[in-house]
Amino acid sequence: MAIISSRPSIALVKTRWRKKGARTLAERAGVIGANVWKVSLEIFKHMEKEGFRFGSDRMTTDVLTEFIAFLVQLADRAVYGKLSEADRAALIGEVVRHLAATMENNQRDLLGPGEYRKPFIDLLNARFGEYAGFEYAGAAPGYPCLRFFATKVSDAMASGDNKWVVEQMMEIEAPEMVSLVRKLIEQTVEAGIPPPPPAQPG
Repeated sequence: MAIISSRPSIALVKTRWRKKGARTLAERAGVIGANVWKVSLEIFKHMEKEGFRFGSDRMTTDVLTEFIAFLVQLADRAVYGKLSEADRAALIGEVVRHLAATMENNQRDLLGPGEYRKPFIDLLNARFGEYAGFEYAGAAPGYPCLRFFATKVSDAMASGDNKWVVEQMMEIEAPEMVSLVRKLIEQTVEAGIPPPPPAQPG
């Protein structure tokens, strides 16, 4: 199987509110978390459609966790400088808690009773530390960061009969994820930041 050139088609779930007014960090985090989960599932479905094999529920959750870690650190970078450091930490913390609860519920459905939340959060924390060492080329992650992400996904899928995972992630899936996170933060965070006050005449 050669790398497929078709792009996944993913639309964000609702990121705009009907009622005007400021939104709490928790409300924004809930929307971001819901979209991160949706994007992860849609990328997974796109890879299945393109012929990649996920041989077990455990492999599926391992791959989804790598997707989520990549997406959340993208979101964290995207809000850098747009919120205070305290608000940024609070927002991302709420996003992680939202996703941990969602992943826990899904793993219990798939794998049965067990402790899932702590291992999920521990892995995300480990990945955040690793991703922190990469520089961005402008507003997008550079080649080393994309390569690291793709390799982690490939490692999670190593027990299956899958070739071209790294190429697929770097050339097809990751660019779409980067674009979606940028749009997500624009609509949930940047849109809620009041403009600076007009300059006073000197």
